[in-house]
Amino acid sequence: MQKQKLLINGERLKQTLEQFADFGRTENNGVTRLSLSEQDCKVRDYFRSCCEELGMTVAVDDMGCMYATLEGSENKPPILIGSHLDTVKKGGRFDGVLGVVTGLEVVRTLVENNIKPRIPITIVNFTNEEGARFEPSMMASGVLSGKFDKSVMLKKKDAEGITFEEALKASSFEGDIKNRLKEATAFLELHIEQGPILENVALSIGVVECVVGMACFEIEVTGESDHAGTTPMNMRKDALFATNNLINEIRQRLSALDEELVFTIGRVNVYPSIHTVIPNKVIFSLEARHKDPEIVSTYKDFVQRLPHLGVNEGCEVKVTKLWERDTVWFEPEICNLLEESAKSLGYSNRRMVSGAGHDAQFIASFVPTAMLFVPSINGKSHCEEELTTWEDCEKGVNVVLDTVLTLLSK
Repeated sequence: MQKQKLLINGERLKQTLEQFADFGRTENNGVTRLSLSEQDCKVRDYFRSCCEELGMTVAVDDMGCMYATLEGSENKPPILIGSHLDTVKKGGRFDGVLGVVTGLEVVRTLVENNIKPRIPITIVNFTNEEGARFEPSMMASGVLSGKFDKSVMLKKKDAEGITFEEALKASSFEGDIKNRLKEATAFLELHIEQGPILENVALSIGVVECVVGMACFEIEVTGESDHAGTTPMNMRKDALFATNNLINEIRQRLSALDEELVFTIGRVNVYPSIHTVIPNKVIFSLEARHKDPEIVSTYKDFVQRLPHLGVNEGCEVKVTKLWERDTVWFEPEICNLLEESAKSLGYSNRRMVSGAGHDAQFIASFVPTAMLFVPSINGKSHCEEELTTWEDCEKGVNVVLDTVLTLLSK
């Protein structure tokens, strides 16, 4: 007979998530908890108290990241579980915090079952993942992984002109650089999907194989301004008409490139933006994301050819690459363990990719890392309507717990 699986307390998980949501809860049952704000500091204090009640030690590094550790019987690099506690303005109750509470519930389950782990278990709360108050997003994990320069990040300002350094010092969560994450046996991050795929195919668990690569461009179209009522159509250099042609061409070409390629024109500025004047300039953004670097490369080559497509209405087209990232693949062995745990628990699952960025993609550069998704109802996230069923939250945490137990037994 197969041994019964150890499971978490689903009702306690629900209550804990609701308790964390009380720190910054909005009128429409969302959460506003910007990084290092008063509400963020309060939820950090609450998180610390929850961990200390379990006999964990809590350390803070120089970027404000929190590490709560349950001692192991062997002095080995810890199994890391976590995510972030900050939110966007009027965000949801699950984004980020689910990953942190996952660690809390895993440790609670071990403690109440008198299981002393062979390897230490550390719950991590990364600072300023959202970038909603201080840009860029994933700031702290970016510094830890060497992707961002700390001295540059400290000078980043919020809308009120307060620097990240000033907010960190005022928060009481400026710790010591010696406490930084340096190594770990594994890092597991459970997160809501923030998209519609799992719900659309009626599955509970997504084993994330990678965070997809992307490239973002700014395209500037320059024509000539003239009077809207006196200039014949065949004598115009209308930057907006040229932009319309380009956008149609972009949509047709990129749609045919690969069905998994996603692309977005998220910002369009038209000048001089007067109804009686022919537009002389349009600047718009274009980004695309895909896991295959060859597809991303083909996309980038196409964008660089936009000035020469012959659809520009006599206007000049300038292309500037703003930034890009490579696809980050997660540790196959840990992905396999997550999948095996989901199957052994009887949970429907699939392999998938993440189009959104997460701390895990930076931590993966120096720690064996994997991610797990649970469904987002209607694909909603970064809004007050964000919702994942309690049952799916519980399933996700159970998969993490089962995977941790497997790692401890190796």
